[in-house]
Amino acid sequence: MIKSFFDSLLKTFIKGKSTHLIVILTAILLVTGLTFLGNTAFADNTVENATPAIVTPPNPETQSPDQLTPEAVDPGDTAWMLISTALVMLMTPGLALFYGGMVRCKNALGTIMQSFVALGLVTILWVLYGYSLAFGPDIGHFIGGLKWAGLSGVGLSPNPDYAATIPHLVFMAFQMMFAIITPALITGAVAERFKFSTYLVFVTIWLTVVYCPIAHWVWGIGGWIRELGALDFAGGLVVHISSGISALAAAFVVRPRKGYHTEPMPPHNLTMTLLGAALLWFGWFGFNAGSALAAGSLAASAFVVTQIAAAAAALAWLIVEWMHRGRPTALGFASGAVAGLVAITPASGFVEPMPAIIIGLFAGIICYAAVSFKTKLGYDDSLDAVGVHGVGGIWGAIATGLFATTAVNAFGANGLFYGNPELIVSQLISIAAAVGYSFIVTFVVLKVLNATMGLRVSPEEENTGLDLSQHGERGYVL
Repeated sequence: MIKSFFDSLLKTFIKGKSTHLIVILTAILLVTGLTFLGNTAFADNTVENATPAIVTPPNPETQSPDQLTPEAVDPGDTAWMLISTALVMLMTPGLALFYGGMVRCKNALGTIMQSFVALGLVTILWVLYGYSLAFGPDIGHFIGGLKWAGLSGVGLSPNPDYAATIPHLVFMAFQMMFAIITPALITGAVAERFKFSTYLVFVTIWLTVVYCPIAHWVWGIGGWIRELGALDFAGGLVVHISSGISALAAAFVVRPRKGYHTEPMPPHNLTMTLLGAALLWFGWFGFNAGSALAAGSLAASAFVVTQIAAAAAALAWLIVEWMHRGRPTALGFASGAVAGLVAITPASGFVEPMPAIIIGLFAGIICYAAVSFKTKLGYDDSLDAVGVHGVGGIWGAIATGLFATTAVNAFGANGLFYGNPELIVSQLISIAAAVGYSFIVTFVVLKVLNATMGLRVSPEEENTGLDLSQHGERGYVL
């Protein structure tokens, strides 16, 4: 009876063309088992086995990671980082609502699911090997090794190479939230037409071959962009340029929606989109201020300039749109705010309030122009992932090279306007590398997936909508 049950179950999956998902799930379970057997993440780092409290706290700057104990953890910094981690996690549901309201009604649930499923899939991938590839011991200045696979060695003691006053485990979790939202951003360029099964495989591959290497280049100890001296405080290169440029490659490969340019495709629920924008804006304080990795003056500075740049960009977009189209729109204000948040991300830990206004104003203008110009280039960036995240991220990285100052962050560098032209050169090199690598690798991955699994739903399924064709559910039952 048991055998016949599993035989019928397997036939059902095969009939539904889900064998690719079975292979992925089996591989994940296999890797989970192997890493669990060798995992010693907490064996040497539990509170029970920690040395007794001492009067003079250990100095993280003079001790190696294996000498640090949980007593070296700062409770205030840890509390702030746990809150920041939760704030960044909230951004992915915020993105789901932001994108979900911008599509047509028949695709609302399918679009929301593309963001929500990343919370599950990327979390597991990050724990199994993603964190180790991004932040593990350097291999050739390109990628991290697998020493920390399965979070082996990632426990309750701080790792001073990354964050000397919070548990290594908290730093890992904070970075995990960045990894979760980044591939979800790409879906804005291929909304309303991408197969869900292929999307799961794409996210798995993209995280491995695009996100993890770029994260290591920029933030990992030994990464070549980090050693070059380029600055990216909270993810202009790692998150926004990588996802925005990958979205451009996806828009070219997947091709426009059926009826693009010939039938209206207005957002079905701008109230939902504004709610999503509000959650993104709220979570972005954890995204940027949390990247200080401590509760202190740097976090305060990043918090303030984040708000300033978002406000300036929202107003700039609104005014330019008003002048160009004759009316200011709620969608324009929300898009402008997100553009400002994107642009300030790499600079948030290095710039003062007045430059933040400039960064925000130009972000609103430049990103509006990019979104307006996409129709002339012929690609269907359905929800403006390229124009906002790709273009906004590039502007933010350039602006960091112009306005950064050691008066804000002594561990940063002065930019061009503070007497250091070398920084802008490093920024331009890093931008070119992130743009070229993201576009080429994503283009190749999508071409391979298109040849093996197919990227798009069928024309009939596209007419029906992703909600019913991919999930058998409706976003609304009215």
